Amino acid sequence: MTTDLTTDLTTDPTTDPTTDPTTVPTAPGTCALPPPRGPLSEALGDVLLGAPGAPAAPELHRLAAAACSGDVLADEDVQLSLTLLYELHYRGICGAADELEWDPGLLGVRARLEAVFEAALRELVDVPAVAPQEVAQTLFAMAAADGGPGLSGHLARRATLEHYREFLTHRSVYHLKEADPHTWAIPRLAGGPKAALVEIQADEYGGGRAERAHAALFARTMRALGLDDTYGAHLPLVPARTLATVNAMSLFGLHRRLRGAIVGHLAIFEMTSSLPNRAYGDGLRRLGFGREATWFFDEHVEADAVHEQIAGRDLAGALVRGEPRLAGDVLFGAAACLALEELVAADVLDAWGAGRSSLLGSGQHTGS
Repeated sequence: MTTDLTTDLTTDPTTDPTTDPTTVPTAPGTCALPPPRGPLSEALGDVLLGAPGAPAAPELHRLAAAACSGDVLADEDVQLSLTLLYELHYRGICGAADELEWDPGLLGVRARLEAVFEAALRELVDVPAVAPQEVAQTLFAMAAADGGPGLSGHLARRATLEHYREFLTHRSVYHLKEADPHTWAIPRLAGGPKAALVEIQADEYGGGRAERAHAALFARTMRALGLDDTYGAHLPLVPARTLATVNAMSLFGLHRRLRGAIVGHLAIFEMTSSLPNRAYGDGLRRLGFGREATWFFDEHVEADAVHEQIAGRDLAGALVRGEPRLAGDVLFGAAACLALEELVAADVLDAWGAGRSSLLGSGQHTGS
C-alpha cells in the first residue's frame, strides 16, 4: 500500500476533495444485520428479518431480562441488541420493515434495556452538584481535567498503521453517522440554545456541502487507510463498550426527558475534541499520510475550537439558565461521555500493550 499522500490537495482545484463529486455517496444505505452475540440479539435478528418462528414480545422480554443480569456496559448481547433497536431510528436494518421502528413490542424491549443501561451509566459517574449559573464553568473545568489514558498520545507517537486501522474501526460506528444522535435534540430546544445547536450541527453536516460533512470526511480517511467505509460494515468487529458510547448518545437524544443529557454530552464532546484530533492527524502524518487521510482530523481541530465556546456557553449554559432543573442532567451527560470514552481507550491500550487486537474475532477488517 502506498502512503505517500502528502500533496496539498487544496492548492489545485482539479484535485481538491471538496470539488470531487465521486466522494458523495450515491445512496444512503441501510445497516447490514451483524452476527448475533447471544440469545437476545439472535432472537431480535429473527424478529427484524421476519424469520419463520421468530419469538413474540414476551419471549424477547424474558431474554432481555436474562441478558441484563450482569455488567450491561460490557455485555456484548445487550449492547448489540440496543444498537440494532436504535438503528431502526437511523438508516434502518437491511431486510427489516420500516414499520418496525414503532413496533410496540420492540419499543417495550428497548425500554427494558434502556432502563438498565441508564441506571448503569448513572452508577458509573459522579455528577457535580453545582448551581445552574455554574454549569458552563463546570463543563470547562471537566474538559480541562480530562486526561484519559493516553490513547491520542499513543496514536500520535507510537501507533502502527494497523493500530490506526483498528482505531478507525472503533470510531466508525459513530463517525459514519456523525452528528445524527445529537440532532435529535434540535426540536426539543427553543430560542438561543436551539440556535446554538443548529450552528454547531450545520458545521458537522458540511455547511450545506455533502462532501464536506464530517461523516463523509471520515469515510475518506477510512478509504485512505484501506478500510471499508460502508455504513455499519464494522459492527461485527466492534466490542460492547464501544457500542455503548454510541448507544448512550441515542438514549439521550431519543428521550425528551434527557434533553439536558444530550446537550451536556455534545458540549463536552466538542470541548475535548480539538487537542486529540490534532494528535490523530499528527500520527497519520508520521506514518506518511497526507491531506486525504488527515482532513477529517484537521477539520475538527479548527471547528471544535470554535464549537467548544458555543457548546459550553450558548448551548449548555443558556439551556440551564432557562431550565435550571436540567443542570444535573447536563452534567450527567457530560460525565457519561467522558467515562465511556475513557473505558474504551483503556481497553484499546490494554489490548495493544498485550500485543493483541482490540477488536472482536479474527476476521480481516481491512478493505480489499
